[in-house]
Amino acid sequence: MNFELNEELSMLQQTAREFAAGELKAKAREMDKAEQFDRSVFKAMADLGLTALTIPEAYGGAGFYENKLGNQAASITLEEINRWCASTGVTLSVHMSLFSSLLTKWGNDEQKARVLPKMASGEWLGAYCLSEAGAGTDAGSLVCEAVKDGNEYVLNGSKLWITSAPYADVFIVMARTSKEHKTRGISAFIVEADRKGVVIGKKEKKMGIRGSATSEVLFEDCRIPASSLIGEEGKGFTIALDTLDGGRIGIASQAVGIGRASLEDATEYAKKREQFGQAIANFQGVQWMLADMAMKLDAARLLILRAAWLRDNARPCAREAAMAKLFASETANKCAKDAVQIFGGNGYSKEYDVERYFRDAKITEIYEGTSQVQRIVIARSLLGD
Repeated sequence: MNFELNEELSMLQQTAREFAAGELKAKAREMDKAEQFDRSVFKAMADLGLTALTIPEAYGGAGFYENKLGNQAASITLEEINRWCASTGVTLSVHMSLFSSLLTKWGNDEQKARVLPKMASGEWLGAYCLSEAGAGTDAGSLVCEAVKDGNEYVLNGSKLWITSAPYADVFIVMARTSKEHKTRGISAFIVEADRKGVVIGKKEKKMGIRGSATSEVLFEDCRIPASSLIGEEGKGFTIALDTLDGGRIGIASQAVGIGRASLEDATEYAKKREQFGQAIANFQGVQWMLADMAMKLDAARLLILRAAWLRDNARPCAREAAMAKLFASETANKCAKDAVQIFGGNGYSKEYDVERYFRDAKITEIYEGTSQVQRIVIARSLLGD
């Protein structure tokens, strides 16, 4: 088994690393403080091909999809982006994992030809509408409705916790097309943000990833053509669950990026900070914290790459994606917590980035399925449920 990245992935990693260090290092603090995403950052990533990793070349993709490397490429890139800015990282992850990958797999030729080139080029930024006030973990209970009216559907309802909603150009929306069945009554639709009846609601005030806007999206008698239906009526829940496997790989990669930032900053600080006449890096208590962080991050990265490889090769990966997301997110939180501890009082100050890492890390245990949900997925796969 070869644990080395091939030349193509290695070059991509270097490109993403140089971009993140050069462009995001300074802007991350600014976006966090202003609680606003810098759209020019997204365009810069698109110019480097980083928004096209999971899209076929026929629609402007970067060539990784055809080589069965799309998810691996996305994972490697997301780690590098999130090492410096988790707000930018989640924006890119949703765009690639929850929108572009979904449409690539489930969309028809017309939909892909119309939408994917704009996603690849960065002309459009995508968002994903699943959660509602009464349908978070229990996504099958959603009530946002799509009623067929001739050659159109009429959408009514609201979605909550929608990443990138205020500046997204297009949404994939899960809506109920039948009240007779719970999960089998859900369908998936493409909805452009500029359609009449699409209203961006309240922007959430968040603890972390504050540079990424998270808002309510309302649909008020929003008419969309019947051709906006992705797949068949009633297949939306199946599409959503399949897509979340890829999304969990993306968030796991985000978690490793945050954890790596915590480790690297804590290591450098420990070498410079002196107490009792020597660098605190000389004390065994600090050394063991750093060692555990490095070990767990490596383990998380391997879990992610296994899940990504399985998904790239069209193999079942729900359990592996859940394992990667669960372990990586809990590792990120432990790394961020320990980094703050190593920084001591300085770690509690906004003067140092570890304070932001600590705030950003927590969400990785919540979105794309909580840690409890991941354990349920893993246990059910073991028990044959």
